[in-house]
Amino acid sequence: MAPHRSPWMTDDLDRLRELAREFFAKELTPHQQRWAQRGHVDRELWNKAGEVGLLCLSIPERYGGGGGTFAHEAVVLEEQARAMDSAFGHAVHSGIVAHYLLAYGTEEQKRRWLPALATGELVGAIAMSEPGAGSDLQSVRTSAVRDGDHYVVSGSKTFITNGSQADLIIVVAKTDREQGAHGISLVVVEAGQADGFRRGRILDKIGLKGQDTSELFFDDVRVPADNLLGGREGEGFAQLMCQLPQERLIIAVCSLAAMEVSVGLAVDYVKQRKAFGRELIKFQNTAFELAECTTEAAVSRAFVDRCIQAHLRGELDVPTAAMAKWWTSERLCRVADRCLQLFGGYGYMTEYPIARIWADARVQKIYGGTNEIMKDIIGRSL
Repeated sequence: MAPHRSPWMTDDLDRLRELAREFFAKELTPHQQRWAQRGHVDRELWNKAGEVGLLCLSIPERYGGGGGTFAHEAVVLEEQARAMDSAFGHAVHSGIVAHYLLAYGTEEQKRRWLPALATGELVGAIAMSEPGAGSDLQSVRTSAVRDGDHYVVSGSKTFITNGSQADLIIVVAKTDREQGAHGISLVVVEAGQADGFRRGRILDKIGLKGQDTSELFFDDVRVPADNLLGGREGEGFAQLMCQLPQERLIIAVCSLAAMEVSVGLAVDYVKQRKAFGRELIKFQNTAFELAECTTEAAVSRAFVDRCIQAHLRGELDVPTAAMAKWWTSERLCRVADRCLQLFGGYGYMTEYPIARIWADARVQKIYGGTNEIMKDIIGRSL
């Protein structure tokens, strides 16, 4: 088959793809084992990515960003997957944290924080999940109580991507415990200026071994009242709901790219590996398995391309983003598992990329809202 070219691709994006591919081959691929052993990337990786312009690509140039669109972010995410990396948390940093600041920050906040995120001087994180509240954001217990010109933030967060390295953390907190969803606000904590802020352990996960995922603790941390995103209390839940479609599309892009990589690895392997005197690809079962996996990836690609085009037009709605996240993450788990099976015993060895893809895939059905919640969102839209 001829290589697929997404309808949203341009010559400019082709050049970006080449830049990202070269950078990741040099700065990501060789370090996977080392990062997996210690649970996080090198801090200077953020500065290197900023220097070549790979951070905050869809943030306007006046705030230090690349002046691009979500298509630029998607290209970088695809190339990260093709570099066999799942450690670098730039999707959260550039595609999520920076966009909360762009959408809801004051002009002063945007000029203060966004350029530093774009250079890698600051690393961004968003602290939603808690030990007792995962996808149910209305149940968060972390509080932000107004005290004069400050908020006093108290509580704990878990499963926070970039947590051990983050300098700028958007914290989901209750500013009014009596108001349910209407009592949630987003408060920005600057880690270097936050007495009472503590980082817990880097969590030991099934997959995403090299990705920094940490616990965070806020013990009466005093945060300037001006760090409230949006300027008014109680807007946090609505802000989260507006930004979650992009987060879920990011998950869909990553799932799709990992699916395509899985199929490519399996095809290459079965053309070389022999059993009973012939290449594995010549067995009907192998050909049928890969025919189905290839089709699942192609169908997913068509749908994700459509979602990206809708998002570029500002038309991606919440149910469709939920469909994309649910569909692609489910298919990735299925495709990665079937491709791993074709490797036999070698597929279970961690030095083989297919094993890492299989282990990394499982969480895609959990974060960004579980797939059960995705189906509930879709169902309520019918």
